[in-house]
Amino acid sequence: MRAILLFIALLLAGPATAAACPPLLDLKLPTLTEGEASLCRYQGKVLLVVNTASQCGYTPQYEGLEKLYRRYRDKGLVVIGFPSNDFGGQEPGSNKEIAKFCEVNYGVSFPMFAKSAVAKGTINPFYARLAQVSNSRPRWNFHKYLIDRKGEKVLAYESAVTPSDPKLLGAIERALAQP
Repeated sequence: MRAILLFIALLLAGPATAAACPPLLDLKLPTLTEGEASLCRYQGKVLLVVNTASQCGYTPQYEGLEKLYRRYRDKGLVVIGFPSNDFGGQEPGSNKEIAKFCEVNYGVSFPMFAKSAVAKGTINPFYARLAQVSNSRPRWNFHKYLIDRKGEKVLAYESAVTPSDPKLLGAIERALAQP
């Protein structure tokens, strides 16, 4: 009898569906170029999320971020940029100007979302979640968050930690090795 009830319950439930999007990623946000995009598209990937700026001393990190993305994207890493003008007014351009700057100067091919606040004012909701989960808020441009494949574990790295820093590379490789 128990087996029959279980069978009926499975039939009523319908076909199995893909895993639900992790709460951390369950957002749609505007991108630099495509309109809105769901962060759920990155579930199952390791994410390196970075708040960027075009006129900052750390701006050359774009080059290292692009190298990281190209090196590890086939293994499941996605670098995601979030331009912000929160620190020193170092990202004054429009989304269109930022997109052009990134492409022309650094050949950025990783996903870039629209310019938004990451530390003050009306904070981007994704950054509000990242700050809460990691207990770390960006204090300057090029602050980094590393998110595991499950969208649960979040590590934070200060701006001075470069994309080629052994500590960051080791954490990325460990995250990529996890199912």
